[in-house]
Amino acid sequence: MILPMKKVCLFVRDKYQQDALLKLRSVGVVHIKKNNAASEQLSKVLERKAMAENAVGLIQSYKTPSNPYAAHTAEPNLVELMVGLGKERKALEDRQIMLAKERGRIAAWGNFNPASVKEMASLGQPVYLYELSHEAFAALGPEIRYIKLSEDKNGLRLLVLDNEIPATTPFQLPEKSLAAIDAELGDIQRKLKELEARIVSYAVQRPALLKELKVIQTDIEFETARAELEKVEGVPEAFGFSCLTGFVPTEDLGKLKAASAENGWALVASDPGPDDNVPTKLRNNPLASLINPLTGFLEVTPGYNEVDISGWFLLFFTIYFGMIFGDAAYGAIVLIAAIIGIFKTAKKGVPAVLKLVFLLGLSNFVWGVLTCTWGGMEAEKLPLALQNISVPLISNATAAQSDYLSGIVQQNLMILCFSLALLQLSIGHLIAITKRRSLKILADLGSIAMLVGMYGVILILIASNKSRNLGDYIPMMPCAYILGAGFVFNFVFASYEGSIGKSVLESCKNIISMVLGIANVFSDIMSYIRLWAVGLAGAAIASTVNAMAGPMLGHLILFVFGVVLIVFGHGLNLVLNALSVLVHGVRLNTLEFSGHVGLTWAGFPYKPFSEKKDK
Repeated sequence: MILPMKKVCLFVRDKYQQDALLKLRSVGVVHIKKNNAASEQLSKVLERKAMAENAVGLIQSYKTPSNPYAAHTAEPNLVELMVGLGKERKALEDRQIMLAKERGRIAAWGNFNPASVKEMASLGQPVYLYELSHEAFAALGPEIRYIKLSEDKNGLRLLVLDNEIPATTPFQLPEKSLAAIDAELGDIQRKLKELEARIVSYAVQRPALLKELKVIQTDIEFETARAELEKVEGVPEAFGFSCLTGFVPTEDLGKLKAASAENGWALVASDPGPDDNVPTKLRNNPLASLINPLTGFLEVTPGYNEVDISGWFLLFFTIYFGMIFGDAAYGAIVLIAAIIGIFKTAKKGVPAVLKLVFLLGLSNFVWGVLTCTWGGMEAEKLPLALQNISVPLISNATAAQSDYLSGIVQQNLMILCFSLALLQLSIGHLIAITKRRSLKILADLGSIAMLVGMYGVILILIASNKSRNLGDYIPMMPCAYILGAGFVFNFVFASYEGSIGKSVLESCKNIISMVLGIANVFSDIMSYIRLWAVGLAGAAIASTVNAMAGPMLGHLILFVFGVVLIVFGHGLNLVLNALSVLVHGVRLNTLEFSGHVGLTWAGFPYKPFSEKKDK
């Protein structure tokens, strides 16, 4: 659930700002309102952070020595030293690239001293260098006096005496000879190797640099808080004070009041206004909190005035994960990986992400067992025990018996997908109804009716196949009536704000979008077919890998290649399935479901100004 918040304004004396902020940070309950304020000190700390990140990046690709005496405290001026080394290396690399380019330009001329050519011009005997194509050389007139220096398939190099060739640009003399360039390139290469050795020697300082980065981040937060202090105008300088605005969970307001009384701060607390951008703090039971690693990774947070759907998100995402992966063997792999991770971290505390992976792997395994899907193997070749524990209505073992039964099984899976759509989207409107306090709930009831009616239409038109025509079991007209009645309720009450007439008028103004709402209901329910389609695609890939590798396993020489193909193919399929879950399983919760709840994920997480504990 979303915890209620209070807006607070804290007034502190200017001469006690440093001490007040330190004590406020130790209290650790105020989320400071950000106004993008700036200060000279904050700019310096940000600059320091950029330098430290550059220093870490400089040694990032090098392995940290496994030295028990490795430094965990940064040497004095280490950041400046390493940034200097980085700049020096960059300058040398840029010079190396420029010289290599220049060498390529003049290599065909051989080794000559550019100063000699310039000296001849100063003595009254100018000469010009030209690099001409064979066609341009053939077109030279007899008045041109030249000496041909070299020739290849790309052209000729000439030393032209007395005058320049008309309408042709001479070859630009280099600053150095080819030998001098080669010597400088060698010197640069030597310096780069020495620099590289020095940089590698600082890899042992990576832990110290990372620790310093944490300290700098703490300093940034502190200076940001100081910059956000707004000076109260009209007060004599000697008695000047400033105000800091933020948000505190209502349950923690007592801590801030106690700290204010103890330190002589003036505190004003009030309920947030409609225009306040309030952070969101969630609190859920341990089970619903398992979804937090996923929502944190996706960086999605409900708005303060929205509704928390963490529990429903976890429930349906777990189901969708199992259906998209859809293979008991894959589920076993995920489960084993999660169990190993749980055992390794049991003493320190199991991370929530491992618990989530365990739950998702269990869902995958169970769905694979129910549908008799094991590593893409043909169901009829699996042991009878595995076939018998599957659910016949959706089992591949049933589908393998005949084309008729295969059609029934595929149809049952489609019905399941559409039924999940009806269930989840209806729950979305029921959640929205719990937040309503007006006749607008009738619009949500109308939306549920539209979902029910459209569900029946889709089953008749989309899910029917040659094995079974669902139109024989579901009458079309009642579905159309329910759909129409739901549309009417939605049309009349969708914009209700105390007046039915104004609500109808508003719907008339948006008649096109209201009518398109029917199409949206159709598309939202149809979106859930992806659970079946994506799972089917993953099963097809697994089956194809087995078919390709199977013949190899029967030959001693090709056996190794067959094993490699199986590992690579199924490994790739696991990765593709994981991506499919992120694309499709997440979408159904954060788009279709959230849209029917009225959730826009427009919030941002509550992050109090507090002391960071080392992990």
